[in-house]
Amino acid sequence: MDIRIDDNAGYCFGVVKAIGAAEDELSRNGSLYCLGDIVHNSAEVERLRRLGLVVIDHSRLSSLPGSKVLIRAHGEPPETYRTAQQLGIQLIDATCPIVLALQQRIRKGYDEMQRVGGQIVIFGKPGHAEVVGLTGQTGGSAIIVSNPSDLDAIDFSRPIRLFSQTTKSREEYQQLIDNITEKLSHLANQAIKQSSNHFVAYDTICKRVANRARELEGFARSVDVLLFVAGANSSNGHYLFEYCRKVQPRTHLISDAAALQPSWFDGASSVGISGATSTPRWLMEQVRLQLLSLIPPVA
Repeated sequence: MDIRIDDNAGYCFGVVKAIGAAEDELSRNGSLYCLGDIVHNSAEVERLRRLGLVVIDHSRLSSLPGSKVLIRAHGEPPETYRTAQQLGIQLIDATCPIVLALQQRIRKGYDEMQRVGGQIVIFGKPGHAEVVGLTGQTGGSAIIVSNPSDLDAIDFSRPIRLFSQTTKSREEYQQLIDNITEKLSHLANQAIKQSSNHFVAYDTICKRVANRARELEGFARSVDVLLFVAGANSSNGHYLFEYCRKVQPRTHLISDAAALQPSWFDGASSVGISGATSTPRWLMEQVRLQLLSLIPPVA
């Protein structure tokens, strides 16, 4: 059997930066606190834990004055920085540059909406670390929508600025934009006055995520079975897995090599292995080695 790992799979730049910052500090001092899981992959989190990385939540910050704390690629709300300053905590800020730029854009949009009585709407997963940081730029007032059924929370008579979590589906985001546009058109027909910039939607999905979907399509079509390796709580992973499954029905989502089932490969002559932008390369290699032990490759 031909077994191939997707050459384009693996960490995005933001995750590489965060893990590199953690490893550098751990190599010097042997320990480091991190606000939340550094990446949505339990195997990588465990690897770094063995090196001395201690995952904490926000409630523990008050008990760590004078310590060093890593901010992961997902970013943090302004309140975290204020708390750290008050406690003398040294932050190692590994916020992804793309997320940081989005935070700044949302803050600017929020200031604009404050002046005209408008609202900030964010397409994202409620409670996701990145979304928490984005919402923090609006003092917690942003409206979070995850699907069209959430649109009832928006006051369509007021100006709207729409942004997306960086790792969401471009197709789903466009559908949301179309739904909002349709609702506003209905209001316009009811003679509710709107300015030309009443609704503005910004393209804030990470290009790396958007491009990965297109890259994956060709890879998924080229194999008989696709193994997609991702953490259970990876938004990017679930989006890319569903995208793959649309073009390759024999796509299986796994978190590690232990999940492999021999029956998946019945009649298959080729297997592809890919993963999310939060999936380490070494984990995909482990899956390949386990698969080799189950089904020998073509001679």
